[in-house]
Amino acid sequence: MLYTLRRWLNRTIPRLGIVAIGIALIVGIFQTQSSTLATPSNNDRAINPGLEQQVLNIIRRNPSIIREALQVEEQQKQQKQEAVKQQFQQEIQKNPANVIGHSPTKGAPNQKRLLIEFADFQCPYCAEAHKILKQFMEQHQGQVTLVYKHYPLTSIHPEAIAAAKAAWAAQQQGKFWQYHDLLFERQSELGEKLYLELAQQLGLDLTQFNQHRNSPEFAKVLDQDQQMADTLGIQGTPFFFINGETLSGAVPLPNLEQLVLAKAP
Repeated sequence: MLYTLRRWLNRTIPRLGIVAIGIALIVGIFQTQSSTLATPSNNDRAINPGLEQQVLNIIRRNPSIIREALQVEEQQKQQKQEAVKQQFQQEIQKNPANVIGHSPTKGAPNQKRLLIEFADFQCPYCAEAHKILKQFMEQHQGQVTLVYKHYPLTSIHPEAIAAAKAAWAAQQQGKFWQYHDLLFERQSELGEKLYLELAQQLGLDLTQFNQHRNSPEFAKVLDQDQQMADTLGIQGTPFFFINGETLSGAVPLPNLEQLVLAKAP
């Protein structure tokens, strides 16, 4: 019976994940009179719900089967993420313009080596990463194309969306990176007053600026960026993708250089 349960968990976990474990654990809640495992069905190979108590007893005596099932799930997850990263890298090599989309870029115009950043203008770690990236791009602007993708963490950063809209509006007048730098440099002041002040400072047409940041076009751009982030399994910012590898947080400059420049384009 233990072998059967172990085999069922290892087969089911990759499909159902933690839910399968929950099922295996709660089956002992309801009392029944059955005492053996039923033959698994052709569809789910499920444990007969009439055998809950016996299954629970097995799990209590052999907790390692849960750990093994979790390990199977984690391995499946890692394999899937690795496959996604490789597919994404292939898309970059095949059609970098499609990956870039409407995102702002700077650096090497040939787009042979993309450094894709997902960031949030209100994220303090993104502000730290900005300092490192600025130094990196000053030294390697002829070798790397930096691509900025919006990933505002709205649940914890109330100004993230508004700041992203303002930066996108500045992009429509060719001033994204100047506006981007000022937002990070004055991150503690984020708000409507600052957005208008920076627009005036950079000589933007305020009428166009306001029209663009309230345009539904930004919502489409944001949705595309977030879909890409979800595909890569991003959960926080800043997040970087380069040469088929991912980095998160304010990565030290030597580490960034090693990864970015490790492979020839």
